[in-house]
Amino acid sequence: MSDYNIKPFLKWVGGKRQLLNEIKSRMPSDFNDYYEPFVGGGALFIDLQKGNTVINDFSNELIGAYKTIKTNPLQLMKLLDKHELNHSLNPKEYYYSIRELDRSADWEKVNLLEKTARMIYLNKSCFNGLYRVNKKGFFNVPTSGREKVNTYDKDNILELSRFLNEQKILIMNGDFEKCVTNAKKGDFIFFDPPYDVLKSDTFESYTKEGFGIVGQKRLSKLAHELSEKGCYVMITNHNTPLVNELYKDFNIDVVSAKRMINSNASKRTGEETIIYNYKV
Repeated sequence: MSDYNIKPFLKWVGGKRQLLNEIKSRMPSDFNDYYEPFVGGGALFIDLQKGNTVINDFSNELIGAYKTIKTNPLQLMKLLDKHELNHSLNPKEYYYSIRELDRSADWEKVNLLEKTARMIYLNKSCFNGLYRVNKKGFFNVPTSGREKVNTYDKDNILELSRFLNEQKILIMNGDFEKCVTNAKKGDFIFFDPPYDVLKSDTFESYTKEGFGIVGQKRLSKLAHELSEKGCYVMITNHNTPLVNELYKDFNIDVVSAKRMINSNASKRTGEETIIYNYKV
């Protein structure tokens, strides 16, 4: 039984809450250390509540948020209270004034605490909870139009902070390959990368660098190297020809999934793959 009553603190593109049962039913029954190189909202990581874990993401702001919750949850919640109050006084104008902050020449000088509070506020008050930046790295999602927003759950933030401090969890910010440098036989690596693109109008990137075909091929190469080491490897992705070709020697299970991030409601269902290199 889990010791911590925790859940993801924000909504993230490709979040895995709805697929948790499908994923967990295919996990190895026993493993050593746990690695999640594309942690995102951390649905599986938070559900497993395992020590000896390494989490990573390429998004500076996302990883900054995990670090802030670990080290400074009380001050973070005070700043979020201020955002909520100011938002309620003038929702649209306040939202766009906060959204524009990363365009400022002084943005790099802003401390991590304030950057994290801004990110969470925008995530909770933007359209569809979509975190997206343009090619210049600027957050560019429109407002949801809601007059009031609830940016956090106090008990969840405090409990998540306790979990991050009490368990042996390394929080990294960088390329996915570096995250698994120390992975060894018997460890479990769960890759939930930016998905292979279905077509041109599909949401593709939450970082300005993108991922693309090159990223998918790099990931496949790494997954196979880890497999040869004796690691348990699992990957989730769209059900596309490229994905099926890259992992044709692994087990590939196709599952249906809702894609709540798509602005077109008729396109919110689709097929995803759960790929793994071991017997269940």
